[in-house]
Amino acid sequence: MRADAERSVRAILEAAEALLAEDPNASMEQIAAAAGVARTTIHRRFASRQALVEELAASAARRLAQAVEDGRPDTAPPLVALHRITANVLQVKSAWGFALGLPAAPGGPADVLHRDIADRCLALFTRARRDGLIDAAADLDWVRRVYYALIGEALHGDTGDTDPDTLAVRVVDSLLYGAAPRP
Repeated sequence: MRADAERSVRAILEAAEALLAEDPNASMEQIAAAAGVARTTIHRRFASRQALVEELAASAARRLAQAVEDGRPDTAPPLVALHRITANVLQVKSAWGFALGLPAAPGGPADVLHRDIADRCLALFTRARRDGLIDAAADLDWVRRVYYALIGEALHGDTGDTDPDTLAVRVVDSLLYGAAPRP
């Protein structure tokens, strides 16, 4: 895709995220206006509203996958990777909450990426277990689900803080130590 076409698509997706987060019934015309492109441009790039929503979900999932990758889950020490990934994911989820909240079409691009992210998370938790950060008897799928819930609570709970690094510390500490006193 040419650079100007990529910019148009990026502007459309960013506008769609912002508008649909406020009004899930926003029209293609409203999205085009917010993106600063002609209505024909949006229809040329996306055959239907559903195609736009599907690409929005896939684009957000790609951003989330990149946030995980940027945390170096396979090579950084597990605690460092967990903190980096958590802060990165919090940033992406706060910016792309609508798109990431959409149900992924089974077998579609967003679904494949979300499954890969879950697998990467389990691999990181396996490394964390080997380093003694997670109990040897812990069910890692359950730990992953609790981790996801903590991220959701950090984003949507009334914590009074929005700094991704501060929230990442809260999430990681809660995951690894719960409410128990630290040794």
